[in-house]
Amino acid sequence: MSIYRSLLQAVIGCTIQPFGLAVQMVQTSSDAPDTTLLAEIDRYLQQQLNRLKVPGAALVIVEGERIVHLRGFGRAFPDGGAPTPQTPFSIGSITKSFTALAVMQLVEAGKIVLDDPVRRYLPWFQVADPGASTRMTVRQLLNQTSGLPLFRSWQLLADFDDRPDAAERQARALATLALKRAPGEAFEYSNLNYILLGLIIEAASGEPYPDYIQRHIFTPLEMRHSYTSKAAASLDGMAVGHQLWFGFPVPAPDLPMPRGSMAAGMLICSAEDMGHYLIVLLNEGRYGEAQILSPEGVAELHRPMVEASTWGDSAEQYGMGWYIEEQDQTRVISHSGMMPDFYTFVALLPEQKKGIALLINANHFMGQMMFGELGAGMVARLAGKPPPALWFGVIPWLLRSLLLIPALQIAGVATTLWRLRQWRQSPVRRPNGRQLWGRHILLPLIFNGATALTLTPILGRMRGFLMLFMPDVFWTTLICGGFALLWGFLRTGLILRVLHRSQESEP
Repeated sequence: MSIYRSLLQAVIGCTIQPFGLAVQMVQTSSDAPDTTLLAEIDRYLQQQLNRLKVPGAALVIVEGERIVHLRGFGRAFPDGGAPTPQTPFSIGSITKSFTALAVMQLVEAGKIVLDDPVRRYLPWFQVADPGASTRMTVRQLLNQTSGLPLFRSWQLLADFDDRPDAAERQARALATLALKRAPGEAFEYSNLNYILLGLIIEAASGEPYPDYIQRHIFTPLEMRHSYTSKAAASLDGMAVGHQLWFGFPVPAPDLPMPRGSMAAGMLICSAEDMGHYLIVLLNEGRYGEAQILSPEGVAELHRPMVEASTWGDSAEQYGMGWYIEEQDQTRVISHSGMMPDFYTFVALLPEQKKGIALLINANHFMGQMMFGELGAGMVARLAGKPPPALWFGVIPWLLRSLLLIPALQIAGVATTLWRLRQWRQSPVRRPNGRQLWGRHILLPLIFNGATALTLTPILGRMRGFLMLFMPDVFWTTLICGGFALLWGFLRTGLILRVLHRSQESEP
């Protein structure tokens, strides 16, 4: 999504503490075209990762038909192990481009027609509007123009149904979903589109989605450290993800993955394997001797089809699992991947035959903006241009400022108790009339009530998503909002009780 992507010479063996970045995993082609540029990119990336307190990252850069640069930064694990070219990372929504590629393979095999209705492949599919159910097409799913909503798909990221038919169960539950717009009317990014595409792949190919991806993409591209299962990836040394709490990384090794959203954002790949994937996209569907898609098929994947204006920014276009835009007369095809504990950014510069992938083992919903501009900076450096100004580095400090809320609440409690003591000891200090009801009761009630209202979203249908992707915001809101609700009434009662007793004790 565009808001996530707005605005993206390390010292070998050096470790900077705390949150230092131990630089490892250096592999650079001996005939790389511009080693100075690669060193500048490393230096820029290391500075930004250190500034953002990222625990670890892996970088791959390709040019033409080869990987020209692989480098690991920091820690893949809490005990200090560094990423290697083969360390698997969750890649989030980069998965959508794999799903789109699989669909195009089946189109070329004559098993899927892009403008066919979804119901040709999933006869049971329906939403609340019968007409929309019959009109929605495969192409609309690929281009995110089906009318399926964003927020419903976010809710599913907290649905950890691990049964094999989890995706179909979630898709069948759409039968009561009312669309806000008709299919084909406008762009709206939604994982639901790609959940359905995963089911269409299964129906058209006769293979489970994980098996299809392994057999038709991972294997021919020699992606030997890429997985559709976290359990399998963990056996191969998968990096430990981190959730950012108030801007600081906290290991989250046991977070489950929502199986139902597999085709929308749950693949796991290493940096080296992502290099193979970039090569096939830059070279008209060919990797070595393997031709996994025709040149026309790759061009169709990257053809801009609709303005990507989910967040009110229509500068970008969306294709099939990719955003396409012009940056300073340079065509950039890119996407980011968001998980609660991982972030990935991938970009192609087709005219220059260059590609880049950055895999990070930490994330936060608000982190999309700061990591997105880091990705933009990486693309600019790769294109030989200066990186844009960084604006979102303030986000970690904004998150840390959340800690002021409980601090202010504690100070408020202490002040109230001190004031009540003063009123009991000195009758002349007791407020009355407008001063009592305005300053000491009404205004604090308004403040505490407003704080308590922040509980509304975290107690609603988005609570699971917020708990995963914004844990610091979720728990601060839950604790402080709940306290404000209770304290607002308790404080008012204490004030009225003290004043009432004081008046009764007066002669």
